[in-house]
Amino acid sequence: MLERRFVAPLPARLIGDKAYDSDGLDRTLAARGIALIAPHRRGRHKTQDGRPLRRYRRRWKIERLFAWLQNCRRLVTRWDFKVENYRGFVHLACIRILLRQFAFVG
Repeated sequence: MLERRFVAPLPARLIGDKAYDSDGLDRTLAARGIALIAPHRRGRHKTQDGRPLRRYRRRWKIERLFAWLQNCRRLVTRWDFKVENYRGFVHLACIRILLRQFAFVG
């Protein structure tokens, strides 16, 4: 996953769910200078304290955005041939979500 990334710099942190909690992955990421943030699986010794796990708790915001984007049928099933058109509709869907959120605030 890190070899095929589309941004040049390596991320400082990798946030994952309980399936990411393993010693091998933790050592591999630490060798690259990446901190692994994942809740511990049951019956496993604790390798991190609660401070980094606060970032994991905010992960629901991103998952909620993806759930809202799934409401746009055109994004779920990609009918567009060109990537630019698909990206434009992703931007439109994000604008629609943003405007909907501001309508409830004001």
